[in-house]
Amino acid sequence: MKAAIIGGTGYGSIELMRLINMHPYLEVGSVVSNSQAGNRFSESYPHLTGSYDQQLESFDADFLSANNDVVFLATPSGVSNKLVPQLVDKGVKCIDLSGDFRLRSQAEYENWYKHPAAKEEYLSQATYGLSEIYPEEIKSSKLIANPGCYPTASLLGLLPVVKGKLIDNKSIIIDAKSGVSGAGRGLSLTSHYAEINENLKAYKLGAHQHIPEIEQVLTDESDSPITISFTTHLVPMTRGIMCSIYVNLTENLTSKEVNDLYSKFYENHPFVRIRPTGNLPSTKEVSGSNFCDIGLHVDQRTNRLTIISVIDNLVKGAAGQAIQNVNLMNGWDVRTGLDSIPIYP
Repeated sequence: MKAAIIGGTGYGSIELMRLINMHPYLEVGSVVSNSQAGNRFSESYPHLTGSYDQQLESFDADFLSANNDVVFLATPSGVSNKLVPQLVDKGVKCIDLSGDFRLRSQAEYENWYKHPAAKEEYLSQATYGLSEIYPEEIKSSKLIANPGCYPTASLLGLLPVVKGKLIDNKSIIIDAKSGVSGAGRGLSLTSHYAEINENLKAYKLGAHQHIPEIEQVLTDESDSPITISFTTHLVPMTRGIMCSIYVNLTENLTSKEVNDLYSKFYENHPFVRIRPTGNLPSTKEVSGSNFCDIGLHVDQRTNRLTIISVIDNLVKGAAGQAIQNVNLMNGWDVRTGLDSIPIYP
């Protein structure tokens, strides 16, 4: 099956290419970059010399749909909502990594993303691709809104206790930290070496575009409106996200009881690993993999649960989950092409 990648020179694309290269049923078809069309892919990423020397192409919906079975869109937000309709209308399955199809409300999208939303007729076709939670919906969908990196780590950490109605929904605090690759490959003062090295900074307080995405899913799964406190930080590392999540329990539970609950919730989901009681994960322990590792601790003095959820932002938070969703859409084992252990150290 041929897979096209649009947004050819970003980190999401290069990670998709690496994972497709390991996949037994997928091969790279077209790679689209309007800004660098005509250049070879290995000119942008020399480590691919001899492996992927193909030319980058301009976007052509007719050509892409005729020569590819599935299209991944790793474009900036505001671009995909113009391209996806041209492909979906031609019957091509699309997985969008940009965020343009994650929010159901056009007004909500425009409020947070600050540019026009996708048309309603396409938003209504999109399935939110949180693989562990919506596998049946994903299997029958032709347009997947691949979740954001922060929402993936946050939601996988929170949903067992939210769906189980075990917490005060007004008490959710998410303290999130990301490696600098989350800012993309483009140059900016934010990702400048001298600015980020040996530094730790908070950003977009109360204004991060992933806030409504997290709240939308939590509200759906709890059947009541949920708002969260969400603070993001940039840390001087290349890959990884850690979400430290604090919630008040509504009944007295021990760490072991909560751990048993999470283990049961994710027992059939190989990419979510619940650490034994007293064992907390770190970002390096999932680096380069599609795993989400979760550690849990109940403070008996305050009856507050701390959830530590870690992912590789470029894999489980982007390209890996996109491949997991393609596996579901095609009836393949979800581990196909993704069953590799993390890179360590």
